[in-house]
Amino acid sequence: MSILTPRAVLVTRQTDLDLLIGRHGTLGQVEFFLRSHDREMEPLMGQADAQKRALLTVQRSIPQDWRYIEIDRSDLSRFLFAEGDIVIAIGQDGLIANLAKYAHGKPVVGVNPAPDQIAGLLVAHRADQLRSLLPRVADGAAAVQHRTMVEASLSDGQRLLALNEIFVGHRSHQSARYTLTHAGSIERQSSSGVIIATGTGSTGWARSIIELSGARVSIDPSDTKLAFFPREPWPSPTTGNSLKYGLIKPGEALSLTSEMNESGVVFADGIEDDRLAFDRGLSVSIKRAHETLQLIQPA
Repeated sequence: MSILTPRAVLVTRQTDLDLLIGRHGTLGQVEFFLRSHDREMEPLMGQADAQKRALLTVQRSIPQDWRYIEIDRSDLSRFLFAEGDIVIAIGQDGLIANLAKYAHGKPVVGVNPAPDQIAGLLVAHRADQLRSLLPRVADGAAAVQHRTMVEASLSDGQRLLALNEIFVGHRSHQSARYTLTHAGSIERQSSSGVIIATGTGSTGWARSIIELSGARVSIDPSDTKLAFFPREPWPSPTTGNSLKYGLIKPGEALSLTSEMNESGVVFADGIEDDRLAFDRGLSVSIKRAHETLQLIQPA
């Protein structure tokens, strides 16, 4: 057990209603906007109320001698986590993916604010379960699942982490051109970009790709392997499509060298603003990261 008094770090994101108020100024203006577009206000109000109730329940569940702080998802890149922190994400699964690369091995508890509406795989706890759970997390007695993460290391020294997937490609809808190297095979390709997914990501974007493409790839959320999928690789006199998918085992890496003059990018977990430039001449090596997400499991 740590000798430090734990600090609970509560991470949330703005609700859809919050975002609309930020755009239109007042709740009345939001209601007018929605009604004028034949949209209902009630679902957004219900979502916001569920989030507030869950946050209040979590706050009341934190032991009185603990410290706690609340931060918004948008502030994660500027927040300094400390020893003894326990991270509590209140929202949908995507919030866990957003914070995973910043948590630096801290235990993460995912709280589903509306279990009857949100099918959360990573936010597996109800808010009312935290009163008994948090002391066990602090004592190291709670079950922990170590979720594999993926890293992208550029030849210029930059590095990016992801929980679900890394995307390598063109920033717009133009074709991405690159040379792909894996397990001794090399191929120049022109495609809609390459997705490199973890086991956690296998239930999201990668699942859609597998189902639509018929890729014969077996990967599940507990896997330590990664899977890669060039999206619609186009055969031509100078490019091929024989490397349509594959697995990256622990200790292996997938390498790509950019042939894009501009707007080549590498980004993580669907957040395009948090991207690395990947223009002609740069190479990126993608492999299993040594960091993992320490996800607290239900009892």
